[in-house]
Amino acid sequence: MWYNNFMKRKFKSNNNIMYSCKYHVVWCPKYRRPVLKDGVDVRLKEILFEVAREKRAEIIELEVMPDHVHLLVEVDPQFGIHRLVKLMKGRSSRILRQEFPWLRSRLPTLWTNSYFVATVGGAPRATLREYIEKQKYV
Repeated sequence: MWYNNFMKRKFKSNNNIMYSCKYHVVWCPKYRRPVLKDGVDVRLKEILFEVAREKRAEIIELEVMPDHVHLLVEVDPQFGIHRLVKLMKGRSSRILRQEFPWLRSRLPTLWTNSYFVATVGGAPRATLREYIEKQKYV
């Protein structure tokens, strides 16, 4: 009985493991400046989805606020959430600063060095999705 319930959950796999590793990630622009607007937000979403697709991660929910990013993502634990976030922040910073030159004049670097990450464990997906969506109204 336990095994049947266990296998009904949605798991992903690679050659070595089956996993379900979902993370809530938040990061901010340098000095928490509200620069993620006027087209930057739309382009940022495109870049983050591109990186996730390349690394076989799944973006479950994404909300870009003018001064921070909320991300609910599932990633292979052998690749690691730290590597995914580093790649997302690095690529998006490079591309956005090339495509939106005014970002270079406002900030020495686009992102802070830090970020928040929490595993979501057994929390219902709908609850997490709702929380992230509601952040734009806070």
